[in-house]
Amino acid sequence: MLLSNSNLFGATKQAVFLDRDGTINIEKDYLFKPEDFEFTTGAVEAIRMFNEAGYLVIVVTNQSGVARGYYKESDVIHLHKYIDQLLQAKGARVDSWYYCPHHPDGIYPYNKICNCRKPMPGMLKQAAAEHSIQLSKSWMVGDKMADVEAGLAAGCRSLLVLTGYGSEIVDELDSDIPVCENLMTAATLITSV
Repeated sequence: MLLSNSNLFGATKQAVFLDRDGTINIEKDYLFKPEDFEFTTGAVEAIRMFNEAGYLVIVVTNQSGVARGYYKESDVIHLHKYIDQLLQAKGARVDSWYYCPHHPDGIYPYNKICNCRKPMPGMLKQAAAEHSIQLSKSWMVGDKMADVEAGLAAGCRSLLVLTGYGSEIVDELDSDIPVCENLMTAATLITSV
């Protein structure tokens, strides 16, 4: 995996990094079938708001179901293409998708400790290198502590949404981490800063 410094020379773009499960879509254990996919309330409108405000929308998602043998990488890619179609029909878009298929307890060749599985910042740093993103001017939004920590480790501002697992971990957060009800309220906050 290509890694970069958060102060890349020439990095000028701002991004909103989004977790997938529990943030963009309703949390379902090991989701990979398009027919099981459901957006969280306001997610499409939030993504469109980020698009219109000039942010790149980058999804960074842990997909340990691949390492556990529940589904294949091709299933993850297929689901992301399906989500792209749904978003496009509503005038919204994800600019790039990144996923980590690894887990230390998984099956070969995915059973490894990596720098891309959140809370490690590898996916965010790779996206920054590939899209000229200035991490210090970008946000990470998710529903788990691993999302918040990945954003902070990459040099982003992090925000927790209460959808998915967010309401279960909100008491663990430092008081300086913003908390929003859902992705739409997060979009309202981020685009007004």
